[in-house]
Amino acid sequence: MAKSKNKTGKDKGNGGTIALNKRARHDYHLEQRFEAGLALQGWEVKSIRAGRANIGESYAVVRGGEMFLFGAQMTPLISASTHVVADERRTRKLLLHRREIDTLIGRVQRDGYTVVPTSMYWKGNRIKIELALAKGKQDHDKRQASKDRDWAREKQRVMRRHNKDA
Repeated sequence: MAKSKNKTGKDKGNGGTIALNKRARHDYHLEQRFEAGLALQGWEVKSIRAGRANIGESYAVVRGGEMFLFGAQMTPLISASTHVVADERRTRKLLLHRREIDTLIGRVQRDGYTVVPTSMYWKGNRIKIELALAKGKQDHDKRQASKDRDWAREKQRVMRRHNKDA
């Protein structure tokens, strides 16, 4: 059975990326990834639909055996939040399975990892956030990653030029 499509020919609400945390890839070695749901209020969903979400400075913390997202910014729309006192940087609960939370708690406490959100996206009609277990990079690691990226780009250019000549 085919999925229903809207007038533009695209699937409704499936897949689209809402926000990325590009700084996380630069500042941390990302290892294991987890998908989590977010407990949101109505005005937050409306602001996310309007493209007003930012997870650049956010991180996840364990409190009382539950995971919470700190520092994520969702700027309220003036029209959607007239009757609510909206806190754009409030702490939001992350929805994970118990064994995933236990895994994260163990790795953070024993091994010194940090839990960092890497992306926020739509999955069906729900908003999901991708979390990664991360270890901080030192300055020399960041420089090496930059050199590796530049070399890969240069290698692609050379290969393209070589393939045109052949």
